[in-house]
Amino acid sequence: MAGKFEPKVPVQLDPPKDDPISVEELAKANGENGGKCYVAIKGIVYDVTGNQAYQPGGAYHVFAGKDASRALGKTSTKAEDVSPEWQDLPEKEKGTLNDWITFFSKRYNVVGKVEGATNFE
Repeated sequence: MAGKFEPKVPVQLDPPKDDPISVEELAKANGENGGKCYVAIKGIVYDVTGNQAYQPGGAYHVFAGKDASRALGKTSTKAEDVSPEWQDLPEKEKGTLNDWITFFSKRYNVVGKVEGATNFE
């Protein structure tokens, strides 16, 4: 039996990188014009380029090029919830956020960390 959050099809991931990625560089990686598409969670940047849901017109494009920690913890796709600020979330939502980190880490390559982010834990 597969573990919790295991992908249906095994994914071969590259070793995680800890390259610094500026907020501006992250914002440019929004999938527009066929470019890279990144989503950050707690300052860790994941490459979601291959998932159409994060591309323009996709259900999760609101997260593209941003740290979506707060929205993921709240299970929200509202633009006003997309924020790197998660520390004040209730414990249940912090648990949900950590589940999303597990989910992403089993599917997407880690390409770096947002410069200046101090909210990893």
